[in-house]
Amino acid sequence: MVDQITGRFGAPDVLVHNALADFAFNGDARTHLDRLCWADIARQTETAVGGALNCLAAMQAHCAAQGFGRIITIGTNLMQNPVVPYHDYTAAKGATLAFTRTAAKELGPMGITVNMVSGGLLRTTDASAATPDAVFDIIASQTPLGRVTTPEDLADAVLFFASPWARAVTGQNLIVDGGLVFG
Repeated sequence: MVDQITGRFGAPDVLVHNALADFAFNGDARTHLDRLCWADIARQTETAVGGALNCLAAMQAHCAAQGFGRIITIGTNLMQNPVVPYHDYTAAKGATLAFTRTAAKELGPMGITVNMVSGGLLRTTDASAATPDAVFDIIASQTPLGRVTTPEDLADAVLFFASPWARAVTGQNLIVDGGLVFG
């Protein structure tokens, strides 16, 4: 992947890891604990943490050689406020945050920052298309900004972490959800 990117665009120095195993944000269809099995959690974790590990491993040598890199993982505000118990998804994102922070510690001396941006329910993505409009309305009414976060809002935070302005920020989790979760 890195070789293909380098051949087409030049050597990459920013990675945004937003992989998600097939998942729909539909609270009514979630798997409850009485039916949840380890395979459900393992599938989400393999995609979230395993994918981040594979991508980071592919880029690490290049970024270390140039003394610069930006790794941004995507999380969720459900780690701070599990209003809908998406157990498998939230556990995988929690593990991704732990991986983000340990990677930040190891890669920092090489000039590589590693951070996470955690959104709330985004209006509207393929994953949130199954969410009823009433849920979006409830969330909007509970945020200080009075609206639901958009993919563009989340992308702006990712761009911050990829920019020179975030050069002294690493190992952090920025929650971008309109103030729904303070934390």
